[in-house]
Amino acid sequence: MNRRTSLRISLMPLIGLSLLSMAPASPAAAAPQKIKVLLVTGDDVGAHPWFEVSQAIRETLLATGKFDVRVCEDPGIFEAATVLKSYDVVFLHYYNAKSPTLTDTAKQNLLDHVKSGKGICISHLTSASFKEWGDYQKLCGRYWVMGKSGHGPRSIFKAQIADKEHPITKGLEDFETDDELYGKLLGDTPIHALVTAKSDWSKAEEPLAFTLECGKGRVFHETFGHDGKAIKTPAVAKLIQRGTEWAATGKVE
Repeated sequence: MNRRTSLRISLMPLIGLSLLSMAPASPAAAAPQKIKVLLVTGDDVGAHPWFEVSQAIRETLLATGKFDVRVCEDPGIFEAATVLKSYDVVFLHYYNAKSPTLTDTAKQNLLDHVKSGKGICISHLTSASFKEWGDYQKLCGRYWVMGKSGHGPRSIFKAQIADKEHPITKGLEDFETDDELYGKLLGDTPIHALVTAKSDWSKAEEPLAFTLECGKGRVFHETFGHDGKAIKTPAVAKLIQRGTEWAATGKVE
């Protein structure tokens, strides 16, 4: 073998590497599909700054990079079943204090949406909405009834993790928060308690975050969130992030 042949052979691996480096890069792995959240807000009692809270919820979800959050201030959007189907989970931060209740069509569309395998999140006083709608109360698992449910003065209290193995609460520790501690919510639908706290007002251990199923769908209900500050308590924010993901997909990654 002469020197020219030897040189040509020794350069072949280098040429191959150069060609590979010049070749178009293979398409990168597709980015994970974001979870589509419809955050419905727009009315509440005067003591609750609904706009501030809804923005805090939106920012909390967006901070994970997992969610695409659209905010709607009119629950009449539930009239449009085709629009509703494009979302993985509905997050309700809404009490119809001044607004009319939903139409029968909107009610059925929302219920069908969840039963079909999608998710819904219920936040703070949302469970008091649509008081004439029995199926909604069952959907909430536990619901606020004016004159019966309530809470003591807003204060700092300790919340306990009731299930440390559930995907939503796995790895979380008991925590303190400055909020309203809801008590005496009504309902006998089976629920799975995730977070509880002892209420000085009701003298009972109250479920503050819990899950249940509705048809093929999932419900995450948390009673925290009197204002934006309460939502952004780190442990509460984590619950909202994980609970929304679980309601939408049935898992937390």
